Amino acid sequence: MSLSPPRTRRQLIHVIHQGYSNGLSEEVLGRAIKKHNLPRDEIVVMTKLFMAVSKTDTSEATLRIPDLDTAGYVNQYGLSRKYIFDSVKHSLRRLDLDYIDVLQCHRFDPNTPIEETMQALHDVVKAGYVRYIGMSSCYAWQFHAMQNYAITNKLTPFISMQNHYSLLYREEEREMFPTLKHFGVSSIPWSPLARGALTRPLSSEQSRRSETDWLSANFYTSSSAGKEIVSRVEEIAKKRGISMAQVAVAWVLSKDGVSAPIVGTTSLANLADIVGAIHVQLTEEEIKSLEEPYQPMAVIGHR
Repeated sequence: MSLSPPRTRRQLIHVIHQGYSNGLSEEVLGRAIKKHNLPRDEIVVMTKLFMAVSKTDTSEATLRIPDLDTAGYVNQYGLSRKYIFDSVKHSLRRLDLDYIDVLQCHRFDPNTPIEETMQALHDVVKAGYVRYIGMSSCYAWQFHAMQNYAITNKLTPFISMQNHYSLLYREEEREMFPTLKHFGVSSIPWSPLARGALTRPLSSEQSRRSETDWLSANFYTSSSAGKEIVSRVEEIAKKRGISMAQVAVAWVLSKDGVSAPIVGTTSLANLADIVGAIHVQLTEEEIKSLEEPYQPMAVIGHR
């Protein structure tokens, strides 16, 4: 799909490399929906809020600004009532849609009362701007406090949790997954392929991301346990005649409470391959083999 000036392909690539698109991804999605005449009632549009969006340059990664308030972003990030309403308004404009199916909070906001956040989220639902709400990476106690407040006060509760989960990072199994089960909330994990670490043998040529991304370079396969897990994924993939990506995603899908792992890819061929994981059923022995080497690690991805 073509991008109209000044949103050139070069700008888009630069923005994506920065890590966050400052709303540009919403513009691209909105144009794609219109261009391909996608029936609105047949698609689920999800977006998030929390981070500040650059006011001047889409290539500016506000995530890397040390003091947003001093930089002129007061009340333009977090989960305050003002920012929730402003963020939803701007997202709808960029998407060129009347409503958002699922609005997710990107992170927990320690600077805004839970009462204010949950009431504001409820109000954007009641106003018709949003259909459902969800939460993303946070501690289980934070999610429990927010969800319990909503339920107790008859406000709109969360229906989803976008949490960090893969064969190489399973700390969510300790507290978050039991909490989600208690509330009947589904998990839509991010990075189920561990930034691509679970898609290629350790001996293969590494991607640029594996060398420049902090998690990829210093976390997932830095330990002997991580390397062993990748090797076992490769072994099962070879025996079955399928890709390593399918094995990794099939494992995530085998977990109770997981509904839709969030994957990223650079080609339609890779996407089709990953989607094929829904037809892969791992045996109990294979699951045990994949899980056996895992060693507990520090929680990461909540900030």
